[in-house]
Amino acid sequence: MIVPRAIEALRDSEVIVAYELYLRWIAPHIEGKEIHSPPLTQERERALLAIEQARAGRRVSLVSSGDIGIYAMAALAFDDMREDDTYEVNVIPGVTSANACASLLGSPLSHDFATLSLSNLLCPWEWIEQRASHIAQADLACVLYNVQSAGRQEGVYRILQLMLQHKAPHTLCGVVRNAYRPGQQVAIYRLDELPALQFDMLTSIVIGNRFTQRKRDWIFTPRGYNDWTQGQQPEPDTPELPSQAVWVFAGTSDGNALAAQLAASAQPVVVSAATGYGGELAQQDCPGAFVWAGRQGVEARRQALRQSQARVLVDATHPFATQMSQQLMELSRELGIAYLRYERPSQLAADDVLACDDMAQAAQRAMQMGRRIFLATGSKDLASFVQAPGAGEHEWFARVTADPQFVSRALELGLPRANLCAMQGPFSRSFNEALWRDWQIDCVVTKDSGEAGGYRAKLDAAQALGIPVLTVRRPALDYPAVAGDFDAVHRQLADWLGA
Repeated sequence: MIVPRAIEALRDSEVIVAYELYLRWIAPHIEGKEIHSPPLTQERERALLAIEQARAGRRVSLVSSGDIGIYAMAALAFDDMREDDTYEVNVIPGVTSANACASLLGSPLSHDFATLSLSNLLCPWEWIEQRASHIAQADLACVLYNVQSAGRQEGVYRILQLMLQHKAPHTLCGVVRNAYRPGQQVAIYRLDELPALQFDMLTSIVIGNRFTQRKRDWIFTPRGYNDWTQGQQPEPDTPELPSQAVWVFAGTSDGNALAAQLAASAQPVVVSAATGYGGELAQQDCPGAFVWAGRQGVEARRQALRQSQARVLVDATHPFATQMSQQLMELSRELGIAYLRYERPSQLAADDVLACDDMAQAAQRAMQMGRRIFLATGSKDLASFVQAPGAGEHEWFARVTADPQFVSRALELGLPRANLCAMQGPFSRSFNEALWRDWQIDCVVTKDSGEAGGYRAKLDAAQALGIPVLTVRRPALDYPAVAGDFDAVHRQLADWLGA
């Protein structure tokens, strides 16, 4: 990917100043040259060294990877240049990580986009977070540079969480390592899958926007501007949202049942479902309620709640949908709308020796306990297991919702088609037992999803087969108000609304 002008400049130079790693990529063009290679952290020293050589009348090439003007050495050289310097300056453009990685993924940067370096050596970390938040709020496609170093491990995960506060979890992303170099790796993920991965300084992350799509093995962002409000406001022929309604954020069977009860009591109710399929189920399960469904972002929710003058926000999302719950709590505070969490009862004993704190711990324990491991954790967490260290020595089986994108994601992660069960749950004990017996499963991993998620049926089936069940504990959130059953929800709403 070295442009011809750069090759010409290298060959015409007497002195080469570069980080040692870069020298291997330009070796054919610098034979016989005087070479200086201060270490990676000595960028300023490299720039000063190049300037000193130029002031002495020598032809010098100061080398960076990618483009020298993007997160690279050119600015440092201009910093140290004097107004009375007389040597000529020639800044030669290169192929930066953003367009190199984008080309390997397809065309994800075809609309407006931003780049963000996560290195805080020359920029305060609070500035990096602030810029990431603005990028996410604008729903710009973006490319993250300098993603993760040995001494800076946690920053990228903080940035990804900021992105998830404003971008949809299903936003398509690309992770590219060693673009156009030996060991090149290219993979496509959903935004909510990225926090489970490990990165390094040779990796760039490309994050799409709400319109980024997938075709075959590529992702692209359409160039059109005209439909930018899609997913933010109802189309003109869409019925207006009920005013002064109770909003129930559901997406689960018990969430729909709760919404149906509230609607039956003559209370105006809006049911929000995250997917079109979830909306179809809500239409069937919640007669009398207005269904607001589809892949919505935080700005769409903010506008809809404000415009409809929502009275109460009932969070009946899945116990593990913590990002959504955090977003809803923040919206309730911002908009002054009462928030109530409906939390389905847990069935996990506090002293359960097979309980795990998170997916990473569950993956390690599962590999210690079995070789044919069944994952009943949902599609979002598959990568935590099949990409864990040592995962290749085990055979993985999974059950995912019968949605093409979830099936495709499982296949991309390497699960064989014969090891996938794509069906809508929950499932009975007899079904689980028959499936696991046929597949010769010797360990099951699930979540503390409660009775509505079929948790007891899984435990009973595994007990009948004599195989262990590892259960991932629910994440702990500080909810302002919680109800553990439908009656408690009705009582709280009656107290708030005076009904």
